[in-house]
Amino acid sequence: MVTRLSAYITDNVDPYKNLAIEEFLTFHVEPSECILFLWQNKHTVVIGKNQNAWKECNVHKLEEDGGHLVRRLSGGGAVFHDLGNLNFTFCVREEDYDVDRQMDVILRAVRKLGIDAIKTGRNDITADGRKFSGNAFYKSKGCCYHHGTLLVDVDQGQMQKYLNVSQAKLRSKGVDSVRSRTVNLKELNPQLTIELLKKSLIEALGEVYGMSASGEMTVLPVTLIPDERLDWTEIGVNEEKFSSKDWKYGRKIPFEHSMTQRFTWGEVEIHLHVTGGVIKDVMVYSDAMEQDLSKQIMDSWRGCSYDLKELTVSLDAINFESELDLQIKQDIGSLLKTQLSA
Repeated sequence: MVTRLSAYITDNVDPYKNLAIEEFLTFHVEPSECILFLWQNKHTVVIGKNQNAWKECNVHKLEEDGGHLVRRLSGGGAVFHDLGNLNFTFCVREEDYDVDRQMDVILRAVRKLGIDAIKTGRNDITADGRKFSGNAFYKSKGCCYHHGTLLVDVDQGQMQKYLNVSQAKLRSKGVDSVRSRTVNLKELNPQLTIELLKKSLIEALGEVYGMSASGEMTVLPVTLIPDERLDWTEIGVNEEKFSSKDWKYGRKIPFEHSMTQRFTWGEVEIHLHVTGGVIKDVMVYSDAMEQDLSKQIMDSWRGCSYDLKELTVSLDAINFESELDLQIKQDIGSLLKTQLSA
């Protein structure tokens, strides 16, 4: 039974540090305690643990624009974070884990701000028939978290820009996201701000957990967690993991990227087999290319990272002898740029 309520609110907007703090709080929550962690990420796409990063997100464009790709511990789909979004995490021991109660905190907080919100299915919270909160869940070693987004004033154009690769033809064994129509809470209440929502969430936490089975309510106090309670050395280790290339891209989720285009010299069809962000095999077919040139491209790309710059450098390093070969190189380079920057 939860008898102690705590909250940790951070001004940090670095996604790798925030996920590191989240992991720390999850595994250091005390018995009978519920921690509410409130946080924001700047210019970030967060994918579920078992998702294919490139299928869910235009990774190359995101990182080219200075954004961050993050893979979280929980499953579920991809989400876009900017400073118009507020994230929440409930950290509890397994015996105190209660999704319905945790959802009630979110519903109560939003309703207190004049928005009629309802729970839809297991993972979403909606208002006016549109989704403003997607939720995901994680359990390990007797500890749990339930986290999600709260769209307050998110840039919908940026969200559409980075989520879902449109032109790349990817076939993956990873988990796909299910897209829903979304709404910013500010659209439903123009006076709503991130700070007002934080305050409402803290109030709702005390009210929901103070309510008895008979419906009587005694508001429980919520204690703010000081930085001194956190072990920043352990958090630093977590942060290194979340920001590492192996964690972000190295999940062993194989996928195929197929691309084809007709040029003046003929048609080319390229298949890349990618596992863990590394190109394991390549096939290049064409009705115009010489066999040796096709083999050179395949040999050059096999073992490369699934990265536009690395593939371009490898392509440029091939010794193209004739003018036609040079034109082919230029055209294939343009095709790569179109596909991987789409």
